[in-house]
Amino acid sequence: MPGMEGMAALVTGGGSGIGLGCAQRFAADGANVTIAGRTEARLAEGAKEIGAVAAAGATVRYVACDVTDESDVERAVATATEATGKLDVLFACAGGSLHGGPIVASDADGWRATVDLNLIGTFLCIKHAAAQMIKSGGGSIVGMSSIAGHTTHRFMSAYCASKAGIEMLVKCAADELGEHNIRVNAVQPGIVDTDLMTFITAGGPILDSYHENMPVARVGTVDDIAAAVRYLAGPESTWVTGQMLGIDGGHQLRSGPDYGSVLGAP
Repeated sequence: MPGMEGMAALVTGGGSGIGLGCAQRFAADGANVTIAGRTEARLAEGAKEIGAVAAAGATVRYVACDVTDESDVERAVATATEATGKLDVLFACAGGSLHGGPIVASDADGWRATVDLNLIGTFLCIKHAAAQMIKSGGGSIVGMSSIAGHTTHRFMSAYCASKAGIEMLVKCAADELGEHNIRVNAVQPGIVDTDLMTFITAGGPILDSYHENMPVARVGTVDDIAAAVRYLAGPESTWVTGQMLGIDGGHQLRSGPDYGSVLGAP
């Protein structure tokens, strides 16, 4: 596989989990990597982990950034361009859920905050990264969707709706930005073994509902996702845009997981 030597990449949510794993993969292949996230101490530790596997000559930076704050996103993009004067890759990985429970009992603030984090945060990152990429002749943007972007998760309505929004945003961006040689795609991970998901991957009825609906019934790894993101980010996929790549053991072929045991009505 060709490398990423000389490329500059920004990874939001890059201090841990999937974001960190993808940043490590980019740096190991020669990219100059900047990770962004809200917790500076975690970013500093993540940067050390990336540096330990980075190819010779690859640089590592980090910048504190709340992706729902446009000025923070602008600063993160500017930091990522410092290494080479341009930005080649954005992996908009930052996201999560700040809501859970039945729709009829949902708090509007938590619902709105989830949409802000996932959908508005991704929009702001694409907006400012693409503006920089246009200046330098192109690039690759990868969004973070989920099996929740197209398959219902009971009692996770805000998360599902925001991820579905990311998928349409990615398609719109791919349509608009292709003329500038900017490709925009997204990945749709299933259940992945990260610190944030240990409450599921440790076992129980939610994990059982995942396994029951997966032809390849195992929990995914960060490396599973990093390999797919690396493909979409790198020179192997220069004629691929507007696509959603499922990495889920075939979960999307069946039904979504049931969070009712922890989030459902009493």
